[in-house]
Amino acid sequence: MALLDAVTIAKLAGVKVRARAVMEGVLSGLHKSPHQGQSVEFAEHKEYAPGDELRHLDWKAYAKFDRFYVKRFEHETDLRAVLVVDASGSMGYRSGTLSKLEVATTLAGALSYLLVRQQDAAGLSVLGGNGWSDIPPRSAAGHLMALLEALEQLEPKGSTQLHDAADHLAERLPRRAMVVVFSDLFDDAPDALRRLLQLRARKHDVAIFQILDPAELEFPFDDPTLFLSMEDDRRLEVNAREIRESYLEEVGNFLAQTKALCAEADVDYQLVRTDEPLDAVLLQFLSRRQGRRR
Repeated sequence: MALLDAVTIAKLAGVKVRARAVMEGVLSGLHKSPHQGQSVEFAEHKEYAPGDELRHLDWKAYAKFDRFYVKRFEHETDLRAVLVVDASGSMGYRSGTLSKLEVATTLAGALSYLLVRQQDAAGLSVLGGNGWSDIPPRSAAGHLMALLEALEQLEPKGSTQLHDAADHLAERLPRRAMVVVFSDLFDDAPDALRRLLQLRARKHDVAIFQILDPAELEFPFDDPTLFLSMEDDRRLEVNAREIRESYLEEVGNFLAQTKALCAEADVDYQLVRTDEPLDAVLLQFLSRRQGRRR
């Protein structure tokens, strides 16, 4: 399978096309992966729909009812997923072909395709300059277009508010759900990330994709440089070469602490660079989660 690198993805027009291409790449990869099994705990049947795995057809049920039914397993039953996309100003940053927000919306769109394809309920929560925007989880095929169109229209603005995200989701999700967060996690508020991770203590299945640009990770600047905040009016002019070592140390500490907090809270964490092949990112995520169920 040829992985979809950032340059290839950037040439595809719009979230819908990019997300579908990534989704198809993921499905191709899953068919070749040894980690494609299901939970062994059988839960129920559902009527076959185009796109369902043929290997899960129950031929005994067909012989009895003259209709095609697919076996569903415990971990698949009544899954409600909410995709949380950070559309704050900093997510608009790019040093290459894709911005962090474009990566976030493409990954969220591809997951939406996969969820709706297996008839699970997918919803969307967006944090941006205008506050929260929500689309409740549904499993209907027509619901997918509403999710993709909402992702298509996102523009980066405003500040990151992880505290607000945690409170909003805790209020909105009284039942257990899968919560997948796409964000750079840039929030100056103390314990902001801890507050978001408390969703796991409420029995939600939480996964975080921390999306960062290569320039944010490697600081490839040498000359005196003026840095402008994308979320407020702050400006900072520095000799980039002089602060590079301390910057990289701070970023390393930030990432290490983020990863440690997620591990402590039993939250699935994945660092995503905007120049990575996005189908490989999702394949790694899905394979890791499948391995946890074994």
